[in-house]
Amino acid sequence: MTLNPFFLHGSQGEQRLLQELINEQLRMYGIEVIYIPRKFVRKETILKEISSSKFDDNYAIEAYINNYDGYTGQGDILSKFGVSLRDELSLTISRERFEDFIVPFLNINDPEIELATRPREGDLVYFPLGQRLFEVKFVEHESPFYQLGKLYTYELKCELFEYEDEVLDTTIEEIDTQIQDEGYITTLQLIGSGTTATATATIGSGYIKKIYLNNDGYGYTSTPVVSISTAPTGGTNASAVAITSSINGKKYIQDILIINSGIGYTVEPKISIIGGGGVGASATCSIEQTYNGIIKFDISNYGQGYTSPPLITISGNVGMGETAVGISSTILNNQMTSILIKNSGVGYTQVPIVSISPPSIISGTGNYKFNEIIIGSTSGIKARVKDWDKDTMTLKVSYVDDASSGGFYPGEIIVGSASSAIYSVKEYQSFDNIDKYSQNKQIEEEADLIIDFTESNPFGNY
Repeated sequence: MTLNPFFLHGSQGEQRLLQELINEQLRMYGIEVIYIPRKFVRKETILKEISSSKFDDNYAIEAYINNYDGYTGQGDILSKFGVSLRDELSLTISRERFEDFIVPFLNINDPEIELATRPREGDLVYFPLGQRLFEVKFVEHESPFYQLGKLYTYELKCELFEYEDEVLDTTIEEIDTQIQDEGYITTLQLIGSGTTATATATIGSGYIKKIYLNNDGYGYTSTPVVSISTAPTGGTNASAVAITSSINGKKYIQDILIINSGIGYTVEPKISIIGGGGVGASATCSIEQTYNGIIKFDISNYGQGYTSPPLITISGNVGMGETAVGISSTILNNQMTSILIKNSGVGYTQVPIVSISPPSIISGTGNYKFNEIIIGSTSGIKARVKDWDKDTMTLKVSYVDDASSGGFYPGEIIVGSASSAIYSVKEYQSFDNIDKYSQNKQIEEEADLIIDFTESNPFGNY
C-alpha cells in the first residue's frame, strides 16, 4: 500500500520554516566557533596513510553547546607518561549554514582538500570560551531524525586536539600561537653579520723555507709535538705543528706547517717528531739565507662568521723568487685564530699584502615569518618557522624535512621562502630543545655503551 496522499509528511514550506527557526535559535543561544578544515599535504600512495596535514583556513559559524554543564570525556588522566587531557565537547551546527557558507569555499581549485559537503572527522574547531582547539572525531548527521522528512543539523563530537607536527597557519594569532612550542622543535643559531679577518706578515732572512714530511708514521693516538733545533745566537727559533688525519681510527701525520719560520739559521735545523703514541714519522727542511721570506703572520682582526677556514692570498713583489703560501687552520667561535705557513716563499723586497676571504655571509637581512618554509642552501633541507628572535639570532623550526641526514650545515645560508630573510648558520642543534622526552635517544645511546643489546645474550657468553 502507498501513503495517504491527503496528508503531507513535510512540505517544502514546512521544512524551510523549521530550518529558519533552527538557524535563528543557533544565532540566539549559540556561540561563534571557528571551523578549520584539514588539508592533506602528503599522503602515502600505497597504504593511503596521511603523513602530514595543514590547517590554513578558518570559517566562523554559530554552534550550540550540547554539554552545557562542562566538558565530557575522561577529563585529566595522570599516567606514567605525564598528564593526559581527555576533554570532549559536543556542538550542534546548522546544516544549511555549513553548506551555504563553508562548503563552497572548500572545493574551489584546491587539490589538497577532498570534496566534502559536510563536516569531516579530523577537522578542527576552535572553542573561544575555553580558548582551546578540538578535533572532530565523529559527525552525527541524522539527529534529530528526519523531522518533517528532512535533516537540519550536524552534531560534532569533538576531543581535545593532540598536536602531531601538523601545520597550523590560520592567520588568527590566538589560534596559531597555541602550538608554537608543540611538536618536534630544533634550534638554529644564526649569524647576523660577519666581518672579514685581517692579518699582516713579517719578513726576514735565514729562515726555514719549507718542511718536508719524509715519513708520515703510524699508530698515533694523539697529535705529536714537532721540535725544531734552536737558531744561532741573535736569531729567532722556528716552530711548527703537525696536522694529523686518520684511517680506521688510527692517526697519521698528514702535513707539518710552520708557525714561525725563524731568523738567522745558517744550516738546516734538525726536526724531531715526539710523542702522540705513534712511531716512524720523520721530516727535514730547507732554509733560505740570502733573500727574504715570510717569517710569521700576525692577525690584527679575527673576523666573525667563519664556519670553515678561509682562503689566504699573499701578494707582493718577489722578483724571480717564489710566492709564499699561508693556510688558515683554526676556527674558534666562528673566528679565524691562526694562519700557518705552508711555504715561506723567497725574494720579497717589501712586506707583502695578506688578503683573507670573507665569511659565507657578511650581513643577514630580513625577519623570518611564523610558519613560513625555510630552505638550507647547501643541505636542501626544508623546515617550518616556529619562532624567530632577531636580538639573539635564534631560529626555532619544526617539521624538519630530513633531520636523519644530519640536519643543517654550519655555514650554509638559510633563506625564508615567504619573507626572503637570509642568514648564515652558526650552530645547529638537531635535538628537540622543547620536548622533555627528546633526550631518550641520547640516554639509549649512552646505555648501549654499557650493555650491547645487539648480542643474543649481553649478560653472558651463551
